[in-house]
Amino acid sequence: MAIRTWLVGCSMVCSLATSFVTSAVRAEPIGGVRQSEGLQAPAFSATLSHIPDSLDAGLPAVTNGLNESVVQIPEGDIALETTVFKPDGAGPFPMIVFNHGKLPGDSHAQPRNRPVALAREFVRHGYVVVVPNRRGFAGSGGEYAGNGCNVEANGFAQAQDVAATVAYMSAQSYVDHTHIVVAGTSHGGLTAIAYGARDAVAAPGVRGLINFSGGLRQDECAGWQKNLVNAFGAYGEHVRLPSLWLYGDNDSVWQGDLSAQMYTAFTSHGARANMVDFGTYKNDAHRLVGDRDGVQIWWPRVKAFLAQIGMPTSVQYQVSEPHMPKATAFADLDAVQSVPFLDENGRAGYRNFLSQYSSRAFAVSDSGAWSWAEGGDDPMSVAIASCQKQSADPCRLYAVNNRVVWNDPAAETRTASR
Repeated sequence: MAIRTWLVGCSMVCSLATSFVTSAVRAEPIGGVRQSEGLQAPAFSATLSHIPDSLDAGLPAVTNGLNESVVQIPEGDIALETTVFKPDGAGPFPMIVFNHGKLPGDSHAQPRNRPVALAREFVRHGYVVVVPNRRGFAGSGGEYAGNGCNVEANGFAQAQDVAATVAYMSAQSYVDHTHIVVAGTSHGGLTAIAYGARDAVAAPGVRGLINFSGGLRQDECAGWQKNLVNAFGAYGEHVRLPSLWLYGDNDSVWQGDLSAQMYTAFTSHGARANMVDFGTYKNDAHRLVGDRDGVQIWWPRVKAFLAQIGMPTSVQYQVSEPHMPKATAFADLDAVQSVPFLDENGRAGYRNFLSQYSSRAFAVSDSGAWSWAEGGDDPMSVAIASCQKQSADPCRLYAVNNRVVWNDPAAETRTASR
């Protein structure tokens, strides 16, 4: 299960859909340690949306597009639609293969996975980021390999696509096939661990696994929690790679002590792992890896893990963030009546926007269409796109984070008639 990592509000709907290369030596494997970071994340600001690594202005710059491309990776009788982000140049670059979660409903209707916030941080540190859509997801061929209520078999089936991705990408000239890490979130986290239990033996360049809130929730299966715990126990009997596990206290999917049970089952057979409890994150810890705000929480722990397993960790590139418009003196942020063109429904929507976490954006058009978005990588683009779906007139940003950015002083504040 996965959660779309942004909230969107608009005049029609407001919903949350649940869902640098340096030489390094292999470090000693980490032991089985559970840590509680106690990190609380109730609010965020624009100044906290990046990691405070020291940047050298002389470093080469990668555009905001992160050299994104889509490739088709052969896997048996199908092709896997795969997103690749990479630095400029010929490489070879270390590689992270990142595995997506699963949204409810038709897996083919799930959008192509683009974890831009994660990709930006890894490209900044000189990595190729490879994001396969597994069999039956998005534009990949075949059908989802569910295996009923058998979670262990489900994970192994998903891991076959990871193995195909690692093998194919390792043969590319710009990939350093001796420095690879496999990661994933939610269903993709379980997939990464399952990959380590069987298929990783064929790829000696894979040095570790990273599990962001991993698992598979199957409410239709009686005893699904026990099935899940048992699957991680079975994987733990065979995984020889070190792994990093990151889970939060307010995860809407893994409630109570379920994550602790999964971790205990996994390490009880000698699997080497380090679990970080990062505390609460916004309204749902399951959002962490898809949120630009979340980078400040997970990257320091991931960086330490990468160093332990002999992966590069120094900043190698300048990577641009989404452009932040300047504040204007048009109105105070909480002056609801000052927002132009809105009717009463729109003003109610703006009040809702004001109650969101501070990584947010509100857009409006001259004809009174409006939308807000919170979280994800770029709420400004999401807010404008959602607003534009409701309007023939151009939508523009009115407020971003905690400031008004409206730059049309000639606009009259009026109630729209639509």
